[in-house]
Amino acid sequence: MDLLNAVLNFVVPPASMIILAFAWPTIAFLHALEWFFKTLYRENMENKVVLITGASSAIGEQLAYEYARRRANLVLVARRENRLWGIRENARLLGAKHVLVMAADVVKEEECRRFISDTISYFGHLHHLVNTASLGHNFYFEEATDPTVFPHMMDINFWGNVYPTYVALPYLRQTRGRILVNASMESWLPLPRMSLYAAAKAAVINFYETLRFELKDDVGITIATHGWIGGDVSSGKFMLEEGAEMQWKEEREVPLAGGRQVEEFAKLMVADACRGDAYAKHPSWYDVFLLYRVFAPDILGWAFRLLLSNGDVGAKPTAGGRLLVEASPPRKPIAAVSSASPQRLLSELLRAVGIKSLSPRFATWKLLWSRRGSIASTRVPKNKQSSFFRYLAGILIRSS
Repeated sequence: MDLLNAVLNFVVPPASMIILAFAWPTIAFLHALEWFFKTLYRENMENKVVLITGASSAIGEQLAYEYARRRANLVLVARRENRLWGIRENARLLGAKHVLVMAADVVKEEECRRFISDTISYFGHLHHLVNTASLGHNFYFEEATDPTVFPHMMDINFWGNVYPTYVALPYLRQTRGRILVNASMESWLPLPRMSLYAAAKAAVINFYETLRFELKDDVGITIATHGWIGGDVSSGKFMLEEGAEMQWKEEREVPLAGGRQVEEFAKLMVADACRGDAYAKHPSWYDVFLLYRVFAPDILGWAFRLLLSNGDVGAKPTAGGRLLVEASPPRKPIAAVSSASPQRLLSELLRAVGIKSLSPRFATWKLLWSRRGSIASTRVPKNKQSSFFRYLAGILIRSS
């Protein structure tokens, strides 16, 4: 067996490249014909039912508008229900006849069953499931100060696709419907500060590629991959509150950092899905890196090291349809701790654990002692720790 593999390792790669070189013109011609006929007979979405997860911002919002222009009936699902109402009104103005809004967490199977069941109860069927719920991050793996965020990255980026798909599949089979998945080229193209996100997206793509063979032609699957196309927020922190519930702290709303590109990618995704394509890529020239990864991985590695040799890649990137995550402690963050005095740090810390005042001293001592677990788990910047704890110790000694 070892001898056979050694021979095949030597023969198969060059033989495959020669065969592909001769067959490429014919394959390209057949693909062009297929694209032409699919464009002529693309799916008409009027009055069909489309469910979009992660519809409250960025690529999910733009996809809702694109389906609305095709006069589809929409079901918009996201955690931030308050943002969905405005998107609902915009979608109706663009042509959507019926638009349902549902607040739900796609990482919870029971909530996925609820919004799928409500959709079927209202419309009676489901034609397209669009999974766009996604969460990215912007830190080096070694910089992560709280590893409890790791499973949440996988929950949203992987299980947030699997659960809605699992629940919706029986209804999609009935209509011979389609699943549209928002993936990313980071799943196969290595980029710094994206390790967890890239791993989750790679799992998503492999899941749907396998599912495509299992479903055969009963349910179509379109996998959309994109490069840097912009996002809807450029600042914010991901944090875990009590009860391990995931919250997005919207410190301020800012304009899309590449909104035009997000709109263009949404149009491409919907057009390719309605045409029945297996993939939607924007921009498609990224595919050339696949050749380097397979046939010359060292060159790809050298190129990235050269491009990134000056340290960070610059300003924090924002990517379409995903929120940027910074490693944060699993408690409410203390505002502006980096520049506060020790007194201010103590005051902010006390407020964070539920103490509003430093007096009277005896009451403060009792409250501090009763909250000692919360205080112990609260993080203080290293450059402020010594002065802060000296000040805290002085308060405790005087109050005793």
